[in-house]
Amino acid sequence: MSNQNPADRPDHSDDPSATPKHAAVTLTPTAHEDTFTRDHLPPPEEWPLIRPLDHPELLNCAAELLDGTIARLGADRPCVIGDHESLTYGQLRERVDRIAHVLVDEHGLRPGRRVLLRGPNSPWLAACWLAILKAGGVVVTVLPVLRAGELTTLLRSAEVSHAVCDARFLDDLTEASANLGDQAPDLLVYGGDGPDDLAARIAGPRADGTPADFTAVPTAADDACMIAYTSGTTGDPKGCVHFHRDVLAVADTYSAHILRPVPDDLFVGSPPFAFTFGLGGLLIFPLRAGAATILLERPRPEALLDAVSERGATIVFTAPTAYRTMLTRIGDRDLSSLRRCVSAGEHLPAATWRAWYEATGIRMLDGIGATEMLHIFVSATDEHMRPGSTGRPVPGFEARILDDQGRPVPDGEPGHLAVRGPVGCRYLADDRQREYVRHGWNHTGDTYVRDEDGYFWYRARSDDMIVSAGYNIAPAEVEEALLTSPEVEEAAVVGARDPDRGLVVHAHVVPRRGSTPDAALADRLKEHVRARIAPYKTPRAVVFRTALPRTATGKLQRFRLREGAADEE
Repeated sequence: MSNQNPADRPDHSDDPSATPKHAAVTLTPTAHEDTFTRDHLPPPEEWPLIRPLDHPELLNCAAELLDGTIARLGADRPCVIGDHESLTYGQLRERVDRIAHVLVDEHGLRPGRRVLLRGPNSPWLAACWLAILKAGGVVVTVLPVLRAGELTTLLRSAEVSHAVCDARFLDDLTEASANLGDQAPDLLVYGGDGPDDLAARIAGPRADGTPADFTAVPTAADDACMIAYTSGTTGDPKGCVHFHRDVLAVADTYSAHILRPVPDDLFVGSPPFAFTFGLGGLLIFPLRAGAATILLERPRPEALLDAVSERGATIVFTAPTAYRTMLTRIGDRDLSSLRRCVSAGEHLPAATWRAWYEATGIRMLDGIGATEMLHIFVSATDEHMRPGSTGRPVPGFEARILDDQGRPVPDGEPGHLAVRGPVGCRYLADDRQREYVRHGWNHTGDTYVRDEDGYFWYRARSDDMIVSAGYNIAPAEVEEALLTSPEVEEAAVVGARDPDRGLVVHAHVVPRRGSTPDAALADRLKEHVRARIAPYKTPRAVVFRTALPRTATGKLQRFRLREGAADEE
C-alpha cells in the first residue's frame, strides 16, 4: 500500500462528481514497530478529502487527554465514577501507567500491535483503553455481549496480538481464542480475584523498584490508535481506522463548539465504549474538558435518571428510545442539574424532542454521527436546535445533499447526505471503502433534505426509503406522525412487498401501557396518521409488538421487521 496522504489534495467543491487528484504527501514517519494497520489502510485515491486540525506531528492522544489535562487543571479533580469506585485524574493516571507497564514489560506489547478490549463501561475499562494507547497499541474495543463466533471474526480481521477482558466476560473470548490456535492473543484479565488479575499485578511497588510512571510512546498524529468495528444492522462488520489526531479532532469540533462542556460538568450516558457515540460522550469529551464522567455498567433509563437526580449529572448521552422511556418515569425527580442532553444513534422525532422540553426545559441536542467518522458531524447548539431537524454541519465539517451522480440538489429536495472534515472513513482492508467514499466525500447512507436556512432534515436510511406506486415515502415521517399519538410508545415503519404498488407501508408499534393492541387501535392509528400527513403515506397494516428489534448499541434492526413483513404475506 502507498504511504501517500490525501489530506492536502485540491478541493473540488465546485464539482463534487469530479475525481480528486491526490497530492503525493507522505504520512508522518510511524512510531509503530508493527505496521499492520497502516499497511492495510485504503489506497490514497480511495480516501475522503480530510483537513486535519492543527495538531503537532507527534501526538499520543491518551497522554494528551490524561497527562495534558492534569498539567492544565491538576490531578485532584474527580475523573471517573463507577458502580464500585471513583478515581481522580491522578489516580486514573497511576492505574493507566501501571497497566501500560504490565502490557509492555511483562507481555511484550510493541507499538502498533492490536489489543482487543472487552467489558462494560467502568473505571477499569477506561484505564485499560488509555493504557493501551499510551503504550502505542491500537485498541479494538468490542461489546461485551458478542459471542465466540463474532469475536473470532474480529480477532482475525485485526490480527489481534493481545486481549484485555473483564473477568465476567471471559468465556466467549476464551472460546474465540481457542478457535485461533497458535494465533490466539495473549490474554490479560481484570475484575477477578486471582493473583494473575490485573488489579493484583499492579498493586504495590514495582518488583524492580522502578517508578510506576510510564512515558507515553511518541506516536505520530496520523498513527492509528483504534479500529472501531461498525455495529451495523446487517452484513459483516467493517473496521474503521482512526488516528490519534482524530480522537482530539472530534473533541475540538463537536464537543468544543456544540456541547461546550466545562470542568465542573458531570457526564453520564448509556452507550458503551465500543459504540463511538459512547466513547466520545463518556470518555474523550469529559477528559478533554477536565470534567468527570459516571460510567454505569447497567445504564438503564432509571439509572440515568438516578445519576441526574441523586448525583447531579449535568450532561446525558443516550438514544431517543431511552429518552422516551425516561419521560414516563421522571415523576417528581429533581433534574435541575441538567445542562445538556444529547441524542444520537437513530433519528430523534420532533414529538420526543418537544415532550422532553416540556418535561425538563432542556432543548435536546440531536446529531448524526457514524463509526466511520468517529462522532457527530451534523448538529446544532441548544439555542439553535430546531425540533425534528438534525441541525447544521458542526464547525470544521462540510455537509451536502447530492443526487445519484454526486451533484448537489436544490434545497428542499431529498438526496444523499455527504460529509467531509478533519476525520473520515478509512476501512481496514475492505473493498466497501469505495462505496462509502465517493469523489472525496463520505456518503453516510442517509437520505436528507436541507432547508433554505441550512438545516438538515432526516428522511430515511437510503436503503429504507419506501417507493409505493411511484411515491417516495420516508419511514421517519410516518413514524413521527405515529409518535404524536398518546397510545404509541415506539414505532418503526418498513416497506412490505405488494404486487400492485411495489411496496406498501407497514407500521410496527409498541403500544403505551394501558392501550389494548387490537384491530380498533390499529384503525385509530391509521386515522391518526391520515389526519396529519398525506393519505398515501398511511400504513396499510399495523403490527403490534412488545419491543422493537435492536442491536446491542440500540440501533433499530429494520431488516428484521422487513423479514417479518415478508413472512406475513
